[in-house]
Amino acid sequence: MTVLPSSSLQAAAPWLRADWRPDSGQVLAVRGGRPLEGVYPISGAKNAILPLMISALLTPHLVTLRNVPASLDVAVLSALLRRLGTEMHWSTTASGLSVTLSADRLQPGSIDGELVSRMRASVLLLGALLARCGEARLPMPGGDAIGLRGIDFHLAGLRAMGAEIELASGLIEARAPQGLKGAEILLPLPSVGATENLMLAAVAASGTTVIRNAAREPEIVDLAHCLGAMGAKIVGAGSHVLTIEGGAALTGAVHDVVPDRIELGTLACVAAVTDGEILLRHGRAAHLGAALSAFQAAGVDLCEEADGLRARRSADGLTGIDVVTQPYPGFATDLQAPTMALLTLAKGASAITETLFEQRFLHVGELRRMGADIAVHGRTARVRGVAGLHGATVACTDVRAAAALVIAGLAADGETVLTGLDHLDRGYDRIVDKLAACGADIVRR
Repeated sequence: MTVLPSSSLQAAAPWLRADWRPDSGQVLAVRGGRPLEGVYPISGAKNAILPLMISALLTPHLVTLRNVPASLDVAVLSALLRRLGTEMHWSTTASGLSVTLSADRLQPGSIDGELVSRMRASVLLLGALLARCGEARLPMPGGDAIGLRGIDFHLAGLRAMGAEIELASGLIEARAPQGLKGAEILLPLPSVGATENLMLAAVAASGTTVIRNAAREPEIVDLAHCLGAMGAKIVGAGSHVLTIEGGAALTGAVHDVVPDRIELGTLACVAAVTDGEILLRHGRAAHLGAALSAFQAAGVDLCEEADGLRARRSADGLTGIDVVTQPYPGFATDLQAPTMALLTLAKGASAITETLFEQRFLHVGELRRMGADIAVHGRTARVRGVAGLHGATVACTDVRAAAALVIAGLAADGETVLTGLDHLDRGYDRIVDKLAACGADIVRR
């Protein structure tokens, strides 16, 4: 049995305590009008850390993840993994938060429904538990209210690998009595979650699995790197075809989480709307995909430096652009809301078309409260730039909407008060403290 040393959790990440719960009465007050300057460290990717933590369930050996974002999603998943018998040791280093996970006493029992309802990525437990234990019982996952993100692709792929799955009374009950077997799987759409779930299952399946029309996001590549360090054989990460040779005995590994490209894009918008200049330490321009050229066309200067990207507004100011969200390397849906906040202050008109999620314009009404000129027609939002925004009380409706309202508040006249901060905390590591260090007038109260 592996026994991990006990460790007190750091003050910088209070929500990693097992007994922590968000304060529903807390709000965020932002007073705009200040150009932000300084260094903003980009954290490990919110969209990468969750499947990486779940990958530790595939082995009885220690898996250490470094550059872990101290986010509420990490706290929720930590609680889920502890319920399954996983031990964790947290520590901080000069490079940030680290966690070592030990799943040598994994118990694939019933999983807490309240925790699952708060995080959609919990569905990734299916692939890992089926691979390691041959069974899984999971409530239907929750997450942001941004659309009908079904899990049919996940289930069809797992069934193709030999899993028997039943859906009843809000539960997913899955078994693989003969073990999982390699299969040829064609995803109808390049779903990130389905690709990750099938990767986790396939590395322990017998035989070869080929996933066609696989997602290509940097977070997929990062998961493949971590699984490879554990001994898995994966070819094609970052392309539309993933080939996985299953059955290898997985060992422990040490892995650095890839920097968060969505936080990078969000803070590029912050620098531009406040007419400041921020060094986005650890940021990687190549991970932005189509968003990089879109930002540049809109008047966001991004200059690569040795330790990151320097972001500022171009000398010609902000200009309206047209954006269509697409799977990577297209324009990320997770940058749609932050970009909309940026374009509310751009010269001329912009059109933002959301192709991936049908309810991802909930932030439009909140931006209108602040003086934005936005009209929604189906899945397209038409934005006419205004001379300025004004402070208001607004509600965060999902993770990226929360970021958009922070951006708008930093640019607006007067005070903006944000409610629903659990959404902000789910996706951003210490964003309030890091913005304040760059000169923002921003405080929780």
